[in-house]
Amino acid sequence: MKKFFVCALMATLLAAVPAFAQKSYVNGIDPNYPPFAYVDEKTGQPAGFDVDSLNWIAKTMGFEITHKPMAWDGIIPALVAKQIDMVGSGMSITPERAKVVQFSDPYWTVSRVFLVPANSNLTAADILSQKIKLGVQRGTSEANAIKQEQQEKGYPFELRFYESAPLAVEDLLNGRIQAALMDELPADDAIAKGRAVKKAGTHGKPDGFGVALRKDDKELRALIDEGYRKLMADPYWKELQKKYLNK
Repeated sequence: MKKFFVCALMATLLAAVPAFAQKSYVNGIDPNYPPFAYVDEKTGQPAGFDVDSLNWIAKTMGFEITHKPMAWDGIIPALVAKQIDMVGSGMSITPERAKVVQFSDPYWTVSRVFLVPANSNLTAADILSQKIKLGVQRGTSEANAIKQEQQEKGYPFELRFYESAPLAVEDLLNGRIQAALMDELPADDAIAKGRAVKKAGTHGKPDGFGVALRKDDKELRALIDEGYRKLMADPYWKELQKKYLNK
C-alpha cells in the first residue's frame, strides 16, 4: 500500500510539471530611440515598433522575452558578455558589427538624414563643407560612418556626440549645434511631435535593420528569423507600421 501511495504521489507531481520549461530571453534596447524602441513616459515600460514586434514573435514562437534598456555604445559588449541575449532595437547591419555578432535577416530599411532647425537654410552640401557643429548619436552606424568619411575627405565640421538622437535634437533647438545626422524615422518622430526641425537631405546608403545575436546562438537566430517571417505574413505587421511608422 505504501509503495502504491508513493507511486501515485510521484505521478501526480509529474503531471503538474510542464513537459518542458519555456525559454526566456532578454532583449537589449536603446531607451530613447523612438519609434523603434523607447521607455514610455506614462507607463515607464519599454515600447516601440521593435518591442511590440518581438513581443508578438515571442508569444507566437513559444518563448518569453523581457526588454532591458541600456546605453547604446555598450550594448554589443553586453550581448557578447551574455548580459543580454539579443539586440532588437533598430540596429543597422554593418560589416564592423558582423565581425563580432551575427544578425537576423533584415526586417526594415531606413535612410540617414540631416536634421536642421526649421528656419535654417543649410543644405546637405553645406553641412559637409562648412565649419559647423554636427551632432550624432554615439555608437551608431551613422556616427562611425561620418567620422570615417570626415577623416578620409577632410570635412571641416566639428562632430558632437550624444547618448541619443532626441538629445541631439534638443541641442539643435538650443543652438549648440547647427545640424544632426540620424536615421530618418527618429527624425520623422521629432517632426511629428512638433519639434521645430526639418530634414535637410539624406546621406549615405540606406541601412538594413536586423536583430543582433551572439555568433554561436544558431538556434535562436533560426527562431527569430522564423518569427519575423510569420509576423510579416500576419495583419499585425501592417498594424505596427501604421501605429509607429505612419505607413
